Amino acid sequence: MNLFDIIGPVMVGPSSSHTAGAVKIGFVSRRLMGCDIRRAEILFYGSFRTTGRGHGTNLAVVAGLLGMHPDDDRIPHSLEYAKRAGMEVEFGNVELKDAHPNSVLLRLTGVDGKKLSIVGESVGGSLINIAEIDGLSANFTGDNPTLIAHNDDEPGHVAAVTSMLAAEHINIATMQLYRKSRGGTAVMVIETDQEITKEGLAWLRHMPGINKITYYSVADLGDTPADRMRREDEAAREQNGEVREAEKRRS
Repeated sequence: MNLFDIIGPVMVGPSSSHTAGAVKIGFVSRRLMGCDIRRAEILFYGSFRTTGRGHGTNLAVVAGLLGMHPDDDRIPHSLEYAKRAGMEVEFGNVELKDAHPNSVLLRLTGVDGKKLSIVGESVGGSLINIAEIDGLSANFTGDNPTLIAHNDDEPGHVAAVTSMLAAEHINIATMQLYRKSRGGTAVMVIETDQEITKEGLAWLRHMPGINKITYYSVADLGDTPADRMRREDEAAREQNGEVREAEKRRS
């Protein structure tokens, strides 16, 4: 047991599962997209659907998609920030098979046109699980760099991917394999101890039989809409303060 287990996460409330966990689902999903989000369809299931609005779950998911963290005091106003950022948001409900009660389906479109479908689960204490990506099982937490490879279900792809990681001296933390049917579409979900290089990802994307590569990085990916709008607001406050000081001096 550690301190987090006793006192819980630092967050804007009211709920670690319905608020903090929801922010993290949005945050991880934005990183999986790898770019700003132009449109987000947010569909709630289970307890997220029945009690989420009272806990601010809708606001929390949008905040995460903008790049906010669970302790950001702007979360209650995330819809206003989404409008400023040019992100179109639509809410709804969905039925999911064998899903965790605190689940949300995100259908995202990036500013670069990329599309991604993600099912995220908030499992308590702000901990999450990314259960599905583009309709295939994933099951990872967002705590480690994670490679998601969609490939044809045929021999050689697992060996090729793991060989590339070994050549780059990247250690595998966990590895999961799924497939829809024999000889159909399969997916590898590999959590690593080190970040995978851009060159390694590019090599995988050009491999025959690898249909799609999605990569989740825990490294700093640069500015988010939340970062940019915070700087804009701070600059505006500073300018307003200077104007008031000038008015005082004139009076």
